Amino acid sequence: MRYSKIVFLLFCILPICLSAAEPSAFGAGDLTSSNPYGLTSNEKIMLDTKKKLHTVSVKSNNQADKLDSLRERIDGLQSVIESFSRQAHNNKIDLKNQIRKTKLKSNNSSEYEKRLSALAQKNEISLIKQELLISEISLIVDEINTKYISKNEFNTLVEDMNNFKTLVVKELKGSSRKTSKVKSDKRSSAEIAKSAKAYFDKKYYTNAIKDYELLISKNYKPAYAHYMIGEMNYKRKNYSNAISYFKKSSLLYSKALYMPKLMLHTALSMQESGDSGHAKVFFGAIVSKYPSSPEAKEAKLYFQQ
Repeated sequence: MRYSKIVFLLFCILPICLSAAEPSAFGAGDLTSSNPYGLTSNEKIMLDTKKKLHTVSVKSNNQADKLDSLRERIDGLQSVIESFSRQAHNNKIDLKNQIRKTKLKSNNSSEYEKRLSALAQKNEISLIKQELLISEISLIVDEINTKYISKNEFNTLVEDMNNFKTLVVKELKGSSRKTSKVKSDKRSSAEIAKSAKAYFDKKYYTNAIKDYELLISKNYKPAYAHYMIGEMNYKRKNYSNAISYFKKSSLLYSKALYMPKLMLHTALSMQESGDSGHAKVFFGAIVSKYPSSPEAKEAKLYFQQ
């Protein structure tokens, strides 16, 4: 029951952590979806931990009830065994007394053998019943060992939660470092944006991403900053991160001039990630929504494949 309580508490805490995940305008990264796609590495760990917690929690709750029922059966069987044991002991005493009395008082050897045989048979039946009850208890214990949550399963769950906690701590530390950088950087937002674009044009993506992240923390044109970071991740073939940043950009501002390219690169990232089904939906949406754009012409080629 201690395992069940711990699992229940962990299962209650996890949704609070997961609720911070931002929903997508396209459905990518939606952890509540029955078939989520476009997840970041952190979102995948969160989703996997959530599934494990849900599975173990359901299994633990169901088996806890069954364990209580099995314990009641065991208690009942133990009471019956104790009764048979007392009866067998009494039969043994009766048998000894009968032998003593028969030797002293009975001159009829036939009656003596008959009574002796009856007592022995009665005692044997009691022993057989005890053996059957013991066998049933053994089966119940085996069932508990095979179906109830094991120590190894519990240890695995604890390890998963420790890994998840480590991930959250890293995220919090990363946010703290970004906040410190915002305070120490004395450049204006316009200067940072100019620097970020210059780094991007020179393909110094590491420096460009740092500046655009700084702009996001300052809430300076965050939609465009997310889009640019998504573009750099796309060029680096970090498709999962690219989809995540494109998703946030479109959620912040869906009427930007760069939306056709954002949608095209989102679709291509999905296709490269093996999610060809959703990619094809995106290709069709580009052709339908931006029919005269260069991106629509390219999307049409992929859509017709």
